Amino acid sequence: MREYLVVFGVAVGVTYLLASVARQLAVHLGAVAAVRDRDVHALPTPYFGGPAMLGGLLAASLVAERLPFLGSADDGVFRDVRAVLVGGVVICLVGVVDDLFELDALSKFAGQILAGIVVVALGVQFVYLPLPQTYIGLDQAQAVIVTVLLIVGTANAVNFVDGLDGLASGIVAIGAVAFFSYAFVLAVVNGETRAIAAALLTIALAGVCVGILPHNFYPARMFIGDSGSMLIGLVIACSSISLTGQFPPTSLAEGVDGAEASLLPALLPVLLPFLILLVPFVDLGLAVVRRTRAGRSPFSPDKMHIHHRLLEIGHSHRMAVLLMYAVAGLVAFGTVVVSLFSGWQSFVGFGALVVLTAAAIFLLPRLDARVAAADPGDDVAT
Repeated sequence: MREYLVVFGVAVGVTYLLASVARQLAVHLGAVAAVRDRDVHALPTPYFGGPAMLGGLLAASLVAERLPFLGSADDGVFRDVRAVLVGGVVICLVGVVDDLFELDALSKFAGQILAGIVVVALGVQFVYLPLPQTYIGLDQAQAVIVTVLLIVGTANAVNFVDGLDGLASGIVAIGAVAFFSYAFVLAVVNGETRAIAAALLTIALAGVCVGILPHNFYPARMFIGDSGSMLIGLVIACSSISLTGQFPPTSLAEGVDGAEASLLPALLPVLLPFLILLVPFVDLGLAVVRRTRAGRSPFSPDKMHIHHRLLEIGHSHRMAVLLMYAVAGLVAFGTVVVSLFSGWQSFVGFGALVVLTAAAIFLLPRLDARVAAADPGDDVAT
């Protein structure tokens, strides 16, 4: 665990330092987000958070290879990590080009597929799909299709939710910590080595997301851009794919007490990226339905995402982001706990957190309005 904390710290520090360089480079190259009607930022803001985050991931991987415990891990661990990083370089480059020249949706989609194929070609892919009490074996064609679909879907979900300062990076940081917890506990329970690619990737991912937040949180000095959002989406998806190759199907079907736990833990490696990013995926689905019903392209932008709705009902920018963090944490950690631990107490605790989160979403704007009415001179919306 201590070496994982070292990896986390390196990812945080390197990303934080590189972000300042990347921000200046973005300004120099003109990779700056102009103010548009559908945006919520008021000033032009540079991109290129993605290259800084990629640098943090690379640095964390290099340090991990030289640590006493992680460095002595099986060759397959760092083979998976390198494959994901190469795919990350590809998708980050696609995002950089988009940040500079605004690629059309089809070109960006093709770049995402290419990154997924690169990851598969380097050996990271589903071998089977775990199911309760059984599993489905996949041939090569099926494995490629399922793997690429998960990578592309997750990358797009994170990209869609990246609409408020610090929102995507914060949500993925929370999800990555939850995923790391799941992978680490699963290794402990099954008597496997703690040095696994999924744990290494997710703790490094959490580190780069935390490292970029001081630059990206409201009011943001830089955006992670498509290069950053697609990169972190790819890494969280590939962590899930790598985890299924680490454990046999029977190991994934048990809770920490050796019995089958609730919420089908066998499915969790496949479902966890979707559950961690439940809010972005729901937002993505609603956006596709909304735009298609209106006779528009599902990729056409609008200002009706969930985070925009939170602003409309009266939340400040910071509060909307923090509430989205709360929902992401609730779903991610709640799913992991309920899946690994059986018993009614876990469900009661999860239900209580749901009620508290819902109350915060709908009651805080009313409280802010009452405070503003009591003291009109106090700007509570800033």
